[in-house]
Amino acid sequence: MTNKTSRYGLPLKVEFCSKCVMSNQKPNSSVEFTSSSPKNKIGINIEKKICDACKYNEIKKSIDWEKREKELIKLLDKHRKNSSAYDVVVPGSGGKDSAFTAHILKYKYGMNPLTVTWAPHLFTDIGFKNFNNWMRIGGLDNLLFTPNGLLHKRLTSLAFKNLLHPFQPFIIGQKLIAPKIAEKFNIPLIMYGENQAEYGNKISENYVPKMDESFFSIKKKKDIFLGGVSLEELLKNEKFKLNEYESYIPFGTNILKQKEIEFHYLGYYIKWDPQECYYYAYENTGFSPNIERTQGSYSKYSSIDDKIDYFHYYTTLIKFGIGRATYDASQEIRNNKITRDEGIALVNRFDQEFPDKYFREFLDYIDFTESNFWKTIEKFRPKHLWKKEKNGYRLKKKIR
Repeated sequence: MTNKTSRYGLPLKVEFCSKCVMSNQKPNSSVEFTSSSPKNKIGINIEKKICDACKYNEIKKSIDWEKREKELIKLLDKHRKNSSAYDVVVPGSGGKDSAFTAHILKYKYGMNPLTVTWAPHLFTDIGFKNFNNWMRIGGLDNLLFTPNGLLHKRLTSLAFKNLLHPFQPFIIGQKLIAPKIAEKFNIPLIMYGENQAEYGNKISENYVPKMDESFFSIKKKKDIFLGGVSLEELLKNEKFKLNEYESYIPFGTNILKQKEIEFHYLGYYIKWDPQECYYYAYENTGFSPNIERTQGSYSKYSSIDDKIDYFHYYTTLIKFGIGRATYDASQEIRNNKITRDEGIALVNRFDQEFPDKYFREFLDYIDFTESNFWKTIEKFRPKHLWKKEKNGYRLKKKIR
């Protein structure tokens, strides 16, 4: 019997992790839950499903973090320069995670980091304040790269129309800017913050200190797609020239090897806790939470720098039934900040909230009418997740 999958290749049967609040609809190469069958009080086996992020959280408890830190120091010593030159690139926006990463590398481990920022689509007030404080209070150097505004808007609009993924061009640029700057300034070490296994990516990433470099390189430019459109089609049908797409185009396959550029997660070497990163950034870099909770969640400090971010999470809700509160609650449950019951209550209260605060600005940015926005939303709503009712749509299966 074959397992049927949805239009996104995800299971038709919706299941939730027994430890956190994440579902098996998370779009990832490692979404299958591990089954375990502990016995209840009267000896009957009860099947439980555990997501990969929670499994990794258990693995973290058995890691020798002192040994990992020694590995970190050895790595940093290898790249440490006895001059005024930068010896590590730290990409980020000055949010809690990148603020923590860059500051601790400089002030605890004695590195000279160059922080690199791919500009948000539309800075929020609190995001711009935190970005500036990262340097002014945190004492760090920064390069802010702002892509061609007309091109970036167009790619974002195409990504929303074709993929219901308005953050795709930003994610591509954000990932590529660090190695491009590292190559230009001859800085062969790039340090990202949290290990992506924290959020359910392959647990095997926990055992490999280096990141997969395949994302940063490509054999043929014809294989590049932006906003759901091939680069070849974009060059034929859009007004932009090839060199204007440069910041979205990965390196050729040999450049990174020739330059010996290494990509690492700080979260591989030190035990990562997002809330502790927040406390550290608050005390050392002037990072401030928002004065109001983020729409779609209960949090005030996660992903608050870009107005488009709100619609990134809303589109994940539409396509996968997973909204912002689910992501926030899942990581806080794993880090023992809230209980699973509290997480369930928060998800059911906030996950499906529509982010109307920046809605008009978002429509203007992607050049969509409100009517076309909702028509696009409905095109991507999976039937196995949503049921249409008189007053709108409801999830067929909610966490309880």
